[in-house]
This record gives sequence, C-alpha cells and structure tokens, in this order.
Amino acid sequence: MSFFAAINIAQGVYSGDYSTECNEVLALGKLTEAPDVRDAAGFESTDHLKAIYFDALDWKGKPTKVFAWLGLPANRSGKVPGIVLVHGGGGSAFKEWVEKWNDQGFAAISIAVEGQTDVKDPNSTDRGKSWKQHEWPGPRRSGIYGDSAEPLKDQWMYHAVADTILANSLLRSLPEVDADKVGLMGISWGGVITSTVMGIDDRFAFAIPTYGCGNLSEAENQYGRALGNNEIYKQVWDPILRLDKATMPALWFSWPGDQHFPLDKQASCYAAMTGDHMVSLIPGMRHGHGAGWNPPDSYAFAKSVVGSGTPWCHQTSAAVKGGTAMVSFASSKPLDGAELISTVDTGITGSRKWVESSAKLKRDGDGWKAAAAVPSGTTAWFVNVRCGKLMASSDFQQVL
Repeated sequence: MSFFAAINIAQGVYSGDYSTECNEVLALGKLTEAPDVRDAAGFESTDHLKAIYFDALDWKGKPTKVFAWLGLPANRSGKVPGIVLVHGGGGSAFKEWVEKWNDQGFAAISIAVEGQTDVKDPNSTDRGKSWKQHEWPGPRRSGIYGDSAEPLKDQWMYHAVADTILANSLLRSLPEVDADKVGLMGISWGGVITSTVMGIDDRFAFAIPTYGCGNLSEAENQYGRALGNNEIYKQVWDPILRLDKATMPALWFSWPGDQHFPLDKQASCYAAMTGDHMVSLIPGMRHGHGAGWNPPDSYAFAKSVVGSGTPWCHQTSAAVKGGTAMVSFASSKPLDGAELISTVDTGITGSRKWVESSAKLKRDGDGWKAAAAVPSGTTAWFVNVRCGKLMASSDFQQVL
C-alpha cells in the first residue's frame, strides 16, 4: 500500500487518549516525495512563473489537488534558495507574493489551502471565501477549528499541513533550488499553519510565522472562547505541542495592535522552540497579506539565515534593574536607533494602548545594548532596535 493510501485510511471516533492522532499528525512529515504536477490551464505564465496544480492527499475517498503559483528568479546563477508561502483567511495563492520573493533571489511557491484558485467568484456572497473552487478541492476552513468533531484525516488543518509539506517536497526537488535552503512563511491563518508545520517538517531551513501562532486556547479573545474546551486543539493541533522539535531559525513577525494573535501567546511559542528565534514587532504594521509581505524584514531575515545560518539580529539578554529596561542584542548589521514600547493596560495585547519612548543605544563589545526607563505601572514591554528600515525586537516581556 502506498503512503498516500495508508495515510488516508479512515479513523474512528475520538477517545480520551490522543496519542494515535498525535502520531498521525507527526507522520505527515514523511510526505517527502515530490508530488505530481500539472500546469493550470487559463493562467498567464512565463518561463519563470507559472500557475500549477500538484497532487495532494485524498479527502473522503476523492483525490485532491492544490492550486499554486510557482516562480524562479529571472536572473539567477547556480542553485537558489526557496520559500513556501501560505496565505491567511480570505486569501489564496498569490502571484504577487511569489514575484516579491523572486525579486529577492528566492524560488517561491504560494499555495491555496482551501481548494481555490486565485480567480474571484463574482457570484460569491462570502467575503472570506470569494475565490473560485477548482475541480479537485479538499476541505475548506470551518471557523476556528470548527471541524474538530470530524475524523482527523477529514479536518482542514490536517490537509493544510499536508499541502504545505508537499509544497516543500516539490520546491526542493527542482534542479534550480538549493534543497538545504528552503524556508516557510505564512500570514495569519498561514502563520498558524507555519507554526504547526515547524514542529513536523524538519527540512525547512527557516520559518516566518506572521501574526499566527499557537497556545490560542488560553487567549482572551475569540480564539480562547472557541478553543478553551476543544481537546482536539489542545492535545493534537496546538503548535506549541511540537515546537520543541522546531530547530530551524524563525522570525516571529507581528505588531502590538494585533487583535487576533496576542503577543504573549506568540512569546510562549518562541520560548518553546529549540532553534534560534528573532522577533520583529512593528508598531502600526496592521493585519493583512500586504501588511505582512510589504515590509523588508522577512526578506532580510531569510537572506541572513541562508547566508550565515543565523538571524541578522536577536536578543541575547533582557532585564529590568532599578526601573530601567536593559536589553542586549547580537547584530550582524549596524544599529542606528532604539525605542521602548510599553503599556500600563491589561487584557488582550492587541486592545491595549502601547506607548513609544526613547531608549539609549550603544555598542557593547561585539554586540549592542539598549536601555530605557520603564514607566510606572507598566504591565508589558519590549524594545525595538533599528537598522535603516529594518526592525528587530526584544522578546515580549510581561510584568507579573
């Protein structure tokens, strides 16, 4: 029996012991064979950029395919690094996103994880699902893990994770791509998928979870309300369950005003990682696909990792002494400014008022040190340092 067939054998009703389900999720990491690919008809393609379908797992006994845009840098010499791109809610496979990474010298594949193409459906009345479905769709997302009562292998997250791993297998199989330098980036729900895959597929050279994270059953928002009593999420799907297996460097990319994915939950995820992590929290960034892919930070991080194996900047220590926050950074680039971002409010981090105040920045041996007075009553803070348009952050600090 083929692995594709074996992995789709239907399972029974859940019991209180979730070890079988957890093992089946981890088994998705064995989808290392490149899937079959066909060109997607009706889409404008070039020698370097084309729309494709690739084979994915069966769903309820029917074969499925994934629509994607696949692109290579036009001016390349030798093998190039690559990246798998996963959209968020209301998104699809984005040609523009692939082009942006191609312009940075990366091969890229942007996948659609809800059985859709990138063609708008004029008859749709659902703003979040307005893309035309193709002939071979798998499941679509149902709210916040709203299909948890379904058999595991019928659930959307199971297929979204499988699609992402298969995209990795496809991209790294291309002769133009350096298989040791393929990364992963996901935005919003794509960030949740990225956080999940990081602990399952150890072939990724780096990861960039944007907004989305794990530990959401504890969040004080719609995620916590939906997941607080969802044992399938808490014992099978929560990314934090496997982040100790995430050994690749990761950029946790977000902003303090994000209403969906709280900074403290994001912080618990990067604290659980085994690999190096970098944080970038950009005030005023906003939440969206363009907001996530337009800043230069994800590209700079990826280039630093494929070039040197490490993030270009990361925190090495952080503490408050005598009312002063002191944070040390290691950076391969010269830093030119620093700010303290703090709040005296409580509740979900995205609803708090965040205040920027000046911080002193100086060279400290081979590294950099930032220092700033912490306002009285502060409940949370972090320090941002800048290199031109690039921004790196300290780990998020909650004052208990």
